[in-house]
Amino acid sequence: MRDDLTGLATIGFAEKLRFLREPSSYPHGPEDVTALETHMSWIFLAGAFAFKLKKPVSYEFLDFTTLGRREFACREEVRLNARLAPGVYLGAVPLRLGGAGQLTLEGGGKVVEWLVKMKRLPASRMLDWLIERGTVPEQEVDAAARHLISFYQTAEPVNQSSDQVWQRFAAEHSRDAGVLGNPRFHIDHQQVARVLEDMKTALGAVRPLLQTRSAQNIYVEGHGDLRPEHICLLPEPVIIDCLEFSRELRILDPFDEIAYLDLECDRLGAAWIGQRVLSLCQRELAQPPPPALLQFYRAARALLRARLALAHVTEPAPRLPKKWEPRARHYIALAEAALHEVTPLRPRPRHAR
Repeated sequence: MRDDLTGLATIGFAEKLRFLREPSSYPHGPEDVTALETHMSWIFLAGAFAFKLKKPVSYEFLDFTTLGRREFACREEVRLNARLAPGVYLGAVPLRLGGAGQLTLEGGGKVVEWLVKMKRLPASRMLDWLIERGTVPEQEVDAAARHLISFYQTAEPVNQSSDQVWQRFAAEHSRDAGVLGNPRFHIDHQQVARVLEDMKTALGAVRPLLQTRSAQNIYVEGHGDLRPEHICLLPEPVIIDCLEFSRELRILDPFDEIAYLDLECDRLGAAWIGQRVLSLCQRELAQPPPPALLQFYRAARALLRARLALAHVTEPAPRLPKKWEPRARHYIALAEAALHEVTPLRPRPRHAR
């Protein structure tokens, strides 16, 4: 996939955004368009469809700065999400610059951008929306859990040495410490120091458990970002927005991302949902891990999410700047509670569940 530098020079990102905000830009003629910004994308809700435009950004973990890389990421997103959201992702579609200099989603012209086209899912069936309103039926949670279980049971095992796995956790811990230890943030730095030291101790404590998991050959190419906002409780549940930009980050113990879902449900005030999914998975999936490793997974995910929340604050024009430090503090508290289940060195904090 060759970058078309001429096309990129001709049309700017802001002009692409303006075009995609207009209902008249879409061949299917939606009545209106709602534009939503995320950390790495813009999403345009246009009638029965949604279109995702990847930002031309570069971070430590991804690089979307060229047209070719964005095209590849769009195609990977479609391919990978077919596993847990069959029929939802409709393809990677080109945005073209026509001969008269106009942008178009149909006809010929020079490709200046790529979009992911999806069926639009009902917001009222997304798990985070339902949690917020306290209207999550148990049987629908069970259906989503069974969808996950089937996915993990049919996934091909991926060979991972325990050293590979441990090194990834150790590297993430180092990155967490580098961000969470920054005195510019309005967080409890004494608490952070305790939590980071407990995580360092936990890394040593779980190493034999990771060796056992490696010997059991349980690692798969999973979803990578299993959160309530990615689960849609349709009659046949679908799980969208897998982590498409790094296969390495998708290679994991299934119970790692189940523990992540448990963490996120807990953060939203619906701990029973994560626990119910976890219980079903422990019953149906082979070789569930010991409780200490599950708590380690929770803590590692919580510290990662705290780090990513604070990273938003450091951007030149952060979205929702007042949101991120309180969220980071919540994640740090959840990490502290989980770590006391792995290495009970100090009394459990009062906020632990």
